[in-house]
Amino acid sequence: MAGLKHAIDFLLLLALTTSPTANAGDPDIISDFIPPAGNASAVDGSYFTYTGFRQVISPEGAPSTFTVVKATRMEFPALKDQSVSLATLLFPAGAVNPPHTQPRSAELLFLVMGTLQVGFVNSTNRLYTQTLQPGDLFVFPKGLVHYQFATGPEPAVAIFALGSSSAGMVSIPNSVFGSGIDDVVLAKSFKTDVATIQKVKAGLAVRA
Repeated sequence: MAGLKHAIDFLLLLALTTSPTANAGDPDIISDFIPPAGNASAVDGSYFTYTGFRQVISPEGAPSTFTVVKATRMEFPALKDQSVSLATLLFPAGAVNPPHTQPRSAELLFLVMGTLQVGFVNSTNRLYTQTLQPGDLFVFPKGLVHYQFATGPEPAVAIFALGSSSAGMVSIPNSVFGSGIDDVVLAKSFKTDVATIQKVKAGLAVRA
């Protein structure tokens, strides 16, 4: 995963540079930053430092399952209302990040290593896809359903920048099949039977 640290620095700088002109999901603030419990005098440099990505650039290799390491306002409070966040996606070969949306931000993905098939569906149900090589950027428009799939024989690593400190994430499979919607409603909606819906739910529960 050589070069991943530089890639993270590049994406964070790019996000910070572009976020003021973006239609971000965060409100404007009237102070430089939001201190913890409103106590700015207690803040030092460590408050603006996040070390969670150290695990990503460790020499231990890629994880055995698809993994997301995030730096949002939840993990990194200094980002609150700063209209920026960052995450890394770690894909074993053949792994997929299932269809989902970020309702409050567009997503800018930078592929560091591996091969990644990506795609999103617009509001007229048109699918836009691309196979990315290391060094490629791809943008997923705000709120649209999208996915990523590691198609190559080796693991893939991607970094994505978001124009919100809390972009949100809505998993389509989990929202549809794991939220308690009645099986009959789902069967009618997908023009199938209840038994098939229950098999899909069981499969998702096993993978979860």
